[in-house]
Amino acid sequence: MSNKLPNFIISGFPKCGSTALHYYLKEHPEIFMPKQKELHFFTSHILAKQNQGPGDKEIKKPQIKSLKAYKNCFKNASDEKAIGDASPSYINYPELFLRIKEQLNGPKVIILLRDPVKRAFSNYLHLLREHRETLGFYEALMSEDQRKSENYSDFWYYTFNSSYSHKVLEAKRVFKDVLILTQEELNSNTEQTIRKVFDFLGVDSTYIPNNLSRRYNPGGVYDINPVTKLIFKQTPLKSAIKKIIPVGVKLKHVKHKILKKYKVPSPEIDEKSEEYLINFFKEDVKKLEKQGVDISLWDSRYTH
Repeated sequence: MSNKLPNFIISGFPKCGSTALHYYLKEHPEIFMPKQKELHFFTSHILAKQNQGPGDKEIKKPQIKSLKAYKNCFKNASDEKAIGDASPSYINYPELFLRIKEQLNGPKVIILLRDPVKRAFSNYLHLLREHRETLGFYEALMSEDQRKSENYSDFWYYTFNSSYSHKVLEAKRVFKDVLILTQEELNSNTEQTIRKVFDFLGVDSTYIPNNLSRRYNPGGVYDINPVTKLIFKQTPLKSAIKKIIPVGVKLKHVKHKILKKYKVPSPEIDEKSEEYLINFFKEDVKKLEKQGVDISLWDSRYTH
């Protein structure tokens, strides 16, 4: 068994494009990405306690809890220059950054950001299509503190997952090599952004993956019927299968092909929630801008 461990991590944030980036990088011959995306090894002890929301216990079962199991995820790595772990939970727990740095011997860190309101609403729609979220968006936002106190998974904390600046600042303080990208630039200039990532990782940046036109988590909402329930509902059987057979690229494409038939128009964010969130994130976005993060593709109301 290879004793290799990652020399870079895609550390988050959730719903910001880490799935797509994982699969784009996986295509590169000089990059090794494990079959299972989202290992959550370094945060598993924290996430394990957040299990009281609907479906939380099932969704956590595939997470990697021991160092032996973590090493096993990279057993097929050979002479690749870059070995990666894409786990969006890492960025949310700065208190673990030093441990990650020490255990992985100073890995390079990629952080993905997204317009915080759009990220929060995408997060909400994700839980909605899994038939887990039952509240309206504004009501759900107002329930965040209560859900924290009741030990719901942090994926239910819509503003927490969109609060970036202090976590990014801490990552820059702890890690030597940090690359910050936005989902907006990944989507609008995919090839250019991927070249930037390849340069950062020290691999051949002239290589262009043949899957760059693919979208891996198209999002949205779907008609509720037996097929969509089977695909989205978290069940013990699904957790067991995912642990044995991680969802690969081909399976993802088959799933999206089936789901396409059942897609319905996504609800729009309501004005009250949007206004509340714009005000909530204003200071955080201004701090990000001062740190040099490109927010040009985000809502201009954050800075006005």
